[in-house]
Amino acid sequence: MSYLEILQSYNLTVLHWLAIGAAVFILGLSKSGIKGIGIILIVILAFVFGEKASTGILLPMLICADILAVIYYNRHADWAVIKKLMPWIVIGILIGVWIGNDISEYVFKKLMAIIILVSVGLMFYLEKRKSKDLPTHKLFSIGMGLLTGFTTMIGNLAGPVSNIYFLTMRFPKNEFIGTAAWIFFIANLIKLPFHIFIWETVTVETLALNSVLIPAVLLGFLLGTSVVKRISNVNYRHFILIATANGGIVMLFR
Repeated sequence: MSYLEILQSYNLTVLHWLAIGAAVFILGLSKSGIKGIGIILIVILAFVFGEKASTGILLPMLICADILAVIYYNRHADWAVIKKLMPWIVIGILIGVWIGNDISEYVFKKLMAIIILVSVGLMFYLEKRKSKDLPTHKLFSIGMGLLTGFTTMIGNLAGPVSNIYFLTMRFPKNEFIGTAAWIFFIANLIKLPFHIFIWETVTVETLALNSVLIPAVLLGFLLGTSVVKRISNVNYRHFILIATANGGIVMLFR
């Protein structure tokens, strides 16, 4: 098929294109360091493309956004933390590959919806907690690494889990963003072969679609880096969390 025929084969309406464009724009914003909004794009893409297929469509765009983030925030990365977490993240990814490959689309959808709802619940909990103190035992780091790897493989949903860990470290904002950027860049590169050869969710067709959407990611990232220091609207974050939770509930029962 030609490039245009591949794009037409998705049978996307104008509304679909608008929703997808908004989702990948949000991806750019979230990778620039505006936390708490990224999860909603997972819901949007899952509704348009299906739960499992959407993970493969999103992954190459995540990697592109990760590249922007590691370039921009590279000097702020804490490599000691990265080296400590990555082995457990890799194990979590492998568990996610195994489970995700052996379950039906129906079960995958339910699992993804549950992860979304639990993630939103955790984010609400952290928003409401007066104290941000959390366990710092080695087992906590291992558990967070495993969960981060598993949830990033099952639906690219590791953001809330990793946020909990970084809150315990009391990282300054730029170190938080820079360290997370490198962790997810490495994790997403590790995930790519599994999506191509085992799940078969990254294909020539999905890459053709990605090529159309990358400019929206870049635009979101550039805008996000210019406003990240000014974003502190708690009510806006609550709106995003509520909207995402509603999406997870609908996904769970549809």
